[in-house]
Amino acid sequence: MRQKHLTPIYLAVAVAFGVLLGIVIARSNDASNTFINKGSNMNLVDKVFYLIENDYVDTVNIEKLQVEAVTSVIDKMDPHSEYFEPEVLEEVNEDLQGSFEGIGVTFRIEKDTVTIISTIKGGPSEKCGIMAGDRIVYVGDSLIAGVGIINNKVMKMLKGPRGTKVNVKMFRRGVPELLDFTITRDVIPTYSVDVAYMLNETTGYIKLVKFIATTHKEFVNAVKKLQKQGMKELVFDLRDNAGGYLSEAVEIADEFLPRGSLIVYTQGEHRDRQYIFARRHGMLEDTPVKILIDEGSASASEIVAGALQDNDRGTIIGRRSFGKGLVQEQFDLGDGAGLRLTVARYYTPTGRCIQKPFDGDREKYLYEAYDRYTSGEMFSADSIHFADSLKYVTPGGKTVYGGGGIMPDIYVPLKQDSTEYFFNKIVNASIVFQYAFDYSDAHRDEIMKYGDEKSFDKKFKFTDAMWNEILKEAKKKKITGTNEQKEVAKPMTAQLFKAYVARNIFGDEAFYPLYEPLDEMLKECLKN
Repeated sequence: MRQKHLTPIYLAVAVAFGVLLGIVIARSNDASNTFINKGSNMNLVDKVFYLIENDYVDTVNIEKLQVEAVTSVIDKMDPHSEYFEPEVLEEVNEDLQGSFEGIGVTFRIEKDTVTIISTIKGGPSEKCGIMAGDRIVYVGDSLIAGVGIINNKVMKMLKGPRGTKVNVKMFRRGVPELLDFTITRDVIPTYSVDVAYMLNETTGYIKLVKFIATTHKEFVNAVKKLQKQGMKELVFDLRDNAGGYLSEAVEIADEFLPRGSLIVYTQGEHRDRQYIFARRHGMLEDTPVKILIDEGSASASEIVAGALQDNDRGTIIGRRSFGKGLVQEQFDLGDGAGLRLTVARYYTPTGRCIQKPFDGDREKYLYEAYDRYTSGEMFSADSIHFADSLKYVTPGGKTVYGGGGIMPDIYVPLKQDSTEYFFNKIVNASIVFQYAFDYSDAHRDEIMKYGDEKSFDKKFKFTDAMWNEILKEAKKKKITGTNEQKEVAKPMTAQLFKAYVARNIFGDEAFYPLYEPLDEMLKECLKN
């Protein structure tokens, strides 16, 4: 019999037909077909997952598949809607509640060992006699030193319900044996006001790091404290504040604005427009205010800055903020899981939506600030161009812009001074931070004798020998600089070193007064 020869195109069609035939060669499951076609209540997603669970060739974890599917869909919708599995949701909620249950310490993992940075005043660890500088070697019977432990695992081991106990073994310098502590966990407050102090005789400074359930109360207490110290004007620092509760942002803005002033309004496809006005006489209505923002200021921070800017109240100083103009609500999905879904956009009093563009690429969206470096925006306001359609005018006649963050009234670019190159390199390589940590740890007792950060700043001498140690570490990391750059870097390094040491020994609030001489934005703020 003569064999037929197929041309390539017929061969391709035959192969393709064979593949398709292979897909449909088996008869479909009548029971499954009947079930999914019987009722109209099942949507497409339900039908697909039913078939996967009942007819797929291999065993599958249907719950895991559903989570992956939901996450994939949510990721493409907008950059701030998010599905949380139970263990993650618990941590996220805890961060906003203003308290958690644990042992009351701050720590960092240093050289593969959990090192106590500070104990919370009045907390369980302080009551037990645990001290800054102690190293946790064991939690219960589990060795956690030198085994590559990570932050999240340490947190899970130390946190727990109020009243429960945890046994730890600590290493302390100068003590030959490990120290045993039994700590009874308790409610540990978290704070959003990082520091509040007087910059000079009349100017107060408050730094707010997030908007949590206790933010307004903390803010009011900080204002009262500063007013007692003679505050006549306020610098309100919202740099790197990524936001939080809308309600707390509204309460803060209300303290600056006369009753009846529009603070913000929200609107979504399924949410009617809602206007939010100042409802009372604010504590700071008559106090001049300057608000510091930067590319890390987002969401609730932008609501406060936008409300004050659009009401011609105060001066916004810094760099363009992040650009998050979306409002999320949290929904309980059962079994501890939750969904934070974007339900509305918020608008500043002039009608600006400051949400920046999103094309479906979350990573690109979240790291958009890096594009500001390459475009030159971080170094010059002249690199920023707004379309005419994004211009708005405040009641006082000031032009403001929408479409991607809050543009400050006074722009403070990053410095492009090449003489600071060496300083920036050793700071970015964490050389100064690490050296300050090691020095604090080795000289804790003698530094404590200074009494407070002011005395330490005034009396402590940063020696040539210390500078040489830092230069030696820079050389190890192949960081080089000219003699001029090193001369510029030396006094700046000395001041930053003292600020880091002060924070390690005297607490977070000790950092800012010592860092102040290096803070270009704050210096600009005090000039104006």
